[in-house]
Amino acid sequence: MTDPKWPVVDAFFESRLLHADPVLEAALRSSREADLPDIQVSPVQGRLLELIAGAAGARRILEIGTLGGYSAICLARALPEGGRLVTLEIEPKHAEVARKNIERAGLTAKVEIRLGPALETLPKLAAEKAGPFDLVFLDADRPNSRAYIEWALRLTHPGSLVLVDNVVRRGEVADPTQRDPRVAGVREMIEAIGAEGRLRATAIQTVGNKGYDGFLLARVQEAAPGRATGRER
Repeated sequence: MTDPKWPVVDAFFESRLLHADPVLEAALRSSREADLPDIQVSPVQGRLLELIAGAAGARRILEIGTLGGYSAICLARALPEGGRLVTLEIEPKHAEVARKNIERAGLTAKVEIRLGPALETLPKLAAEKAGPFDLVFLDADRPNSRAYIEWALRLTHPGSLVLVDNVVRRGEVADPTQRDPRVAGVREMIEAIGAEGRLRATAIQTVGNKGYDGFLLARVQEAAPGRATGRER
């Protein structure tokens, strides 16, 4: 489901609002040269991440799913002096490309890449008391989405934001007959968030040069009296 106007409009916004960005352009180029999947956020979406992180005053950010480091650069640009972003990546090749891109961006002092399956790394972060994080960006394997949200709750505090990319799946998330494990994982996560007393959330559908998709934004809050929490279900 695509419309030829969508990437044209994205290009218009990029040229008028984002302007040339040699650092991000180099990150995209190096990712392509390394044959990484072309699934990073778009430039306008990357700017949105930066603006949300800045508006939230985030000092500590957790990213699950690094790929080539494009979104990590966008998020890290919003960090104040002394701020820190921890990004988790399972593929060594992706992590190496991201490391070079982050170094080129001058953000090595603010960004730490952790290599390994996120569901093994997240308990280590908790044991290290690496949080609480002020913002979590989830852009990783969708079948484990609900587990990632549960870990995000353990590693954040009331007032933290949780952003999840690719939650619309070209509209398939609303199709109960869809059996794709990525779609099923997103649907299970959304249903869990809707029942979670510590999260207040919404989802936005988007179109652009990445096609038809969308993202979810949630804010962590104290559980309301009588509402279920993830530990009680």
